[in-house]
Amino acid sequence: MNIFIGETIGTMLLVLLGDGVVANVCLAKTKGNNSGWIVISAGWGFAVAVAVYVAGWASGAHINPAVTVGMAAIGELCPKDVPVYLAGQFFGGFLGAVLVWLAYLPHWAPTDDKAAKLGVFCTAPEIRHTAGNLICEIIGTAVLLIGVLGISNTNNGLAGGIGPYAVGILVFSIGLSLGGPTGYAINPARDLAPRVAHALLPIAGKGGSDWSYAWIPVVGPILGAVMGAVLYSVLFSGLTALQTPL
Repeated sequence: MNIFIGETIGTMLLVLLGDGVVANVCLAKTKGNNSGWIVISAGWGFAVAVAVYVAGWASGAHINPAVTVGMAAIGELCPKDVPVYLAGQFFGGFLGAVLVWLAYLPHWAPTDDKAAKLGVFCTAPEIRHTAGNLICEIIGTAVLLIGVLGISNTNNGLAGGIGPYAVGILVFSIGLSLGGPTGYAINPARDLAPRVAHALLPIAGKGGSDWSYAWIPVVGPILGAVMGAVLYSVLFSGLTALQTPL
């Protein structure tokens, strides 16, 4: 029960604050309208840090199916726990998206751009190129797993109180450096669950939910997570830590 509740609350907060910053930047007549990509990337980074601080003690705060699958692939998570993690993550992602819709309720109708409304909930590429978009998501999520495993490595001395903050910086960095092509989903629950919410909610003036693209932010992060986790495990296995951690 700890796992399900922790992942539900953590992912809900992640999506509420992450999709919330996109809504603030992209929807019409908000205080943050058109404030730009750095604001979005920072908002997502802070969202991750807050979510990990809140839920980390209960479930480890994977808040991302790709992280869960990556950890299971290298033996850091019992396979029987994977479905519980995924259920909490997708349920939390859906709840977070509903809360964003409610928080910005008066702003959907004045926003004419249907793509901007969809972009609050899920990602879309700037240039549609199946192979390129998939590769970008693979690379971004591989970096995420390598970073998370490095931060959580006890030899670094970051696994305690500063760990969630460091993970937030990691996601901020990925957004700034690798987020341009696809919007860096790097998290199937962050993309698919809010996309479902977009399809179901009575959002004023919404368009389609772009289901033809929806598989890329799911498959790419899963592949990237496994690659990143395995790569970190192989490259750093057997190394001797420095006497004094950085």
